[in-house]
Amino acid sequence: MLANISAVAAIMCYIAATSCHLFRGTSIDAPRKPTLLLAFGTLALVFHGFSAAHMLLSPGGVNLSLWPMSSAILFTVNLIVLTSSLKKPLHNLFILLFPASVAVLLCGLVFGYTLRNKAHLSLEIGVHVALSIVAYSLLTIAAGQALLLAYQNKRLRDHHPGGFLHRLPPLQTMETLLFEMIWAGFILLTLSIVTGFLFVDDIWAQHLAHKTFFSLIGWLVFAILLWGRVRLGWRGTSAIRWTVAGFVLLALAYWGSKFVIEVVLHNRAGL
Repeated sequence: MLANISAVAAIMCYIAATSCHLFRGTSIDAPRKPTLLLAFGTLALVFHGFSAAHMLLSPGGVNLSLWPMSSAILFTVNLIVLTSSLKKPLHNLFILLFPASVAVLLCGLVFGYTLRNKAHLSLEIGVHVALSIVAYSLLTIAAGQALLLAYQNKRLRDHHPGGFLHRLPPLQTMETLLFEMIWAGFILLTLSIVTGFLFVDDIWAQHLAHKTFFSLIGWLVFAILLWGRVRLGWRGTSAIRWTVAGFVLLALAYWGSKFVIEVVLHNRAGL
């Protein structure tokens, strides 16, 4: 019950923070430091963290099902962005992340988080799961940054610099932040894959093969992107497309496999 109450409180705070952000995005006289946005965002994270911890951890084991893990990943994403935004211009990512967090928390409330996929994690597997969550979180942030960069590029090409655009940092700053997130996420994704092969029994088992395959292809896409950045100076549209492509592959690896196993196949089995 307390977890559900915390989830509802987090949803309300996320909605309030998003409203503050939308007002700030259209107000010319808005202050540079979005104090109200950060206050509501911090409060939302407190409630979200309590709810996510309760969903993940139980006496029966660690719940690795779709909604608990999605909630944990989005909590980590928001925590990283909010903490980083104290020194870097990342506030605009909240316009994408907070509504996504509301959607995931609502799904958890509506569909529930029954302990279907429990595990008693060893230290090694715990490290693998933690690396995976943080890697997915950083690359999710990179994907959001890429979408904002695409919007910024389009508005500038169409000679429409007003509106929300005046709240975004310069293009060069946006690209620098994008590749900082990609490098950090790529390193952690590499460590996650390595620990998976070292510590997970039969990583090519039927229920893991889909996740393993798409994770490796996603890793390859990000590796090519970073090589292109270093060797060929890729930027702009090329960087955006490769970033989004890599994120989609990782989304298929994790959320795609979870959805098929826990929703599609589960519903068929219940027929």
